Amino acid sequence: MGNALIVIDVQESFRARPEWENVADPKIAEPVNRLVRLARAHGETVIWVLHSEAGAGGVFDPAEGHVRLLEEVETPLPGEPVLYKTSHNAFTTTRLQQLLTGAGVTRLRLCGLRTEQCVETTARIGADLGYRVDFVTDATTTEAIGGLSAEAIIERTEAVLRDRFARIVTVAELEAELGASRA
Repeated sequence: MGNALIVIDVQESFRARPEWENVADPKIAEPVNRLVRLARAHGETVIWVLHSEAGAGGVFDPAEGHVRLLEEVETPLPGEPVLYKTSHNAFTTTRLQQLLTGAGVTRLRLCGLRTEQCVETTARIGADLGYRVDFVTDATTTEAIGGLSAEAIIERTEAVLRDRFARIVTVAELEAELGASRA
């Protein structure tokens, strides 16, 4: 069955926040773009998800102009859905599951912002819904919070997801795996 890359919240809203200066990987677009190109090269479904809070007046309010992909990120191709969510995960307030079911998807590859929030929550719900989940850790990022460094938060997220909700992989590991599968 099929695979889908879900690109979660890789959007200008985060760069517009003062916390952006503390993000673990401000060049997150680079590994995300590698994943997008890899998925497209293998004919996989690519779905884009953006967080939106209409009427909130902050960086997630579409009226403020930041609810759009980071400038450096690949542009969605025609037919690649762009969904807008209002919850922390990509399922609850979107038609993501319907799109995945319609495309025959059984494995999700997840990347995006914030590692421990929207990407992790999507991984947990995806696993609970029966999808095999690849958490592409180096294509996620977050900032330091609650006295923990961004790196510590990413390590904690990997630890709690590993072998329970997701397979933890890197972009390079997927490139090697998929490259070998084409031979």
